[in-house]
Amino acid sequence: MHEVKNIGLRGVEIADTRISEVDGERGKLIYRGYDIEDLAKNSNFEETIYLLLYDTLPTGKELAVFREVLASHRELPRGIIKHLERRKKTAHPMDVLQSTVSMLPDFDRDARTETRAANIEKSINLTAKMATLVAYWDRIRKNLDIKEPDKELGHAANFLYMLKGEPQDADIARDFEVSLILHAEHSFNPSTFAAREVASTRAHMYACIGAALAALSGGLHGGVNTLVMKMLLEIDSTDRVEEWVKSKLEEGERIMGMGHAVYKSGDPRVRILSDISKRLAERSGNMKWYELSRMIENVARDEFRRHKGKEIYPNVDFYSASIYYMMGIEPDLFTPVFALARTPGWCAHVIEEKFAEAAPGPVLYRPSAGYTGRYCGREVCRYVPIGERK
Repeated sequence: MHEVKNIGLRGVEIADTRISEVDGERGKLIYRGYDIEDLAKNSNFEETIYLLLYDTLPTGKELAVFREVLASHRELPRGIIKHLERRKKTAHPMDVLQSTVSMLPDFDRDARTETRAANIEKSINLTAKMATLVAYWDRIRKNLDIKEPDKELGHAANFLYMLKGEPQDADIARDFEVSLILHAEHSFNPSTFAAREVASTRAHMYACIGAALAALSGGLHGGVNTLVMKMLLEIDSTDRVEEWVKSKLEEGERIMGMGHAVYKSGDPRVRILSDISKRLAERSGNMKWYELSRMIENVARDEFRRHKGKEIYPNVDFYSASIYYMMGIEPDLFTPVFALARTPGWCAHVIEEKFAEAAPGPVLYRPSAGYTGRYCGREVCRYVPIGERK
């Protein structure tokens, strides 16, 4: 019998990176040497983008210039807007996002220019436009007028303005910005790996990010936060939590947003997101979604200890669901919001792959596989013409 090895490439190091470190044992996430908790407390999203792309924190003057450059790339070409207006209104936002990103090279004369400077420019363009694409599509599908970007607003506040049609409360904008910072990068997760693999073929930046979006759309990756909200809406009341969780676990089903492939002592982003969820609930006077989330977490952890003798912790998707929902963001936009946050991280990895210091350009990713298919005895099968087959 063929032995299956390295399921999902778990624990297999395939490359070096300077971008981030996920320390599963200690529950630490590091961006370019900086602890995520420190960045979430003190940084802003534009500064985090700069750090990921340039491998250093900017000076005040550099950040001011970078903000202006990023804001100048927010507007969409008229051809893209017309395309969005012609799309079927029921199209899923992730499908719209992925297909539209693949059109952006049509409007970039340097799409196939492979210098580091050109790729950083494309990264800025993608990061800026991704937010506009998500906001525009949501308004277009609801037959609402689109709101052009406001260059005076920061990236997070501008997205909420374009999405909602009016400026949002500064505290909510800051909470949303912190969420973007926490989602901006996470080493070799499935979507980042997809982007880097495509980059290894010497495809251009837009193709790489299109691949990342495809990977993120899956229910086991970026789609989890939408499934978490579906779970919260289904349970609806804290009175039903214990019975619901026990029933799901007895049936061998997963509790969405609980558990992580890498973190063994808890996801460091969860502590921050949990606080944001609680703060939003207190401001609104409606504690329902926060309290429901907390109770599901506690019951699930107790059940895992009791029946499996091990700990399980919530991941980044668990509390981000209630956060976005309380901000008035539609559940099917949760994954696109994840995408607009993760874009600078993806782009940083594509650039690192394209300009790897250890080799003269990218090395084509080409893993091997063990064949477990058909043989006829010990030999290959003989082709039988269709008229002779029984």
